[in-house]
Amino acid sequence: MPYSKTHKSEVRARIIESARRLFNRNGFDHVTIDQLMSEAGLTRGGFYAHFSSKEEVFAAATASFLQGRGAVWREEAGVDPTAGQVEMAQRMVATYLSRQHLDQTEDQCPLIAYATDVARAGPKVQDSYKELLIGMVSLFEANLAFEGAASRQKALSLAALCVGGMVIARALPGDAIAEEIRSAALDDANALWLDRNEDQRASQNQPAQAI
Repeated sequence: MPYSKTHKSEVRARIIESARRLFNRNGFDHVTIDQLMSEAGLTRGGFYAHFSSKEEVFAAATASFLQGRGAVWREEAGVDPTAGQVEMAQRMVATYLSRQHLDQTEDQCPLIAYATDVARAGPKVQDSYKELLIGMVSLFEANLAFEGAASRQKALSLAALCVGGMVIARALPGDAIAEEIRSAALDDANALWLDRNEDQRASQNQPAQAI
């Protein structure tokens, strides 16, 4: 029986998803092509019909998160990136910096799981990682609604708190200070909503300028 027209793309997607889970779990250096093909229920020989190297599938696994597992994750959290509502940024932060996200090793955001691996990787992997980071910053920026350049600055700060806090917490699993770091990052992120409200009140209370 001949394969369907979508067979090749379906197999490629299965390899990428298997790679994403394995890289999350074990890191780039500790995953072999044999392992990721076995995880996908395929043989090693089929790998090279889709990818030229392990680094290429690593880049694809990083890029896949935004519209793959990440999209499911945002839907479950009730996050609509296009809503233009501060509540969406709040939900994103609360879910991203949650204990549940930290404990779900295989489904963690690659910004957390791949940070050290990406620093040693080539341009394709780093570009995929950068695009994922840009996606997070853009979500925050679109939903924070600070005035002018402040919106960009706050979005970058939030992304740094979310990713940085979770990278440290992941590096020290079960350690008390790791949980303190995660909790402190969440508290500082939540303080930003107070900053936003204060900025809005200050703007509303400014006296009208004479014409």
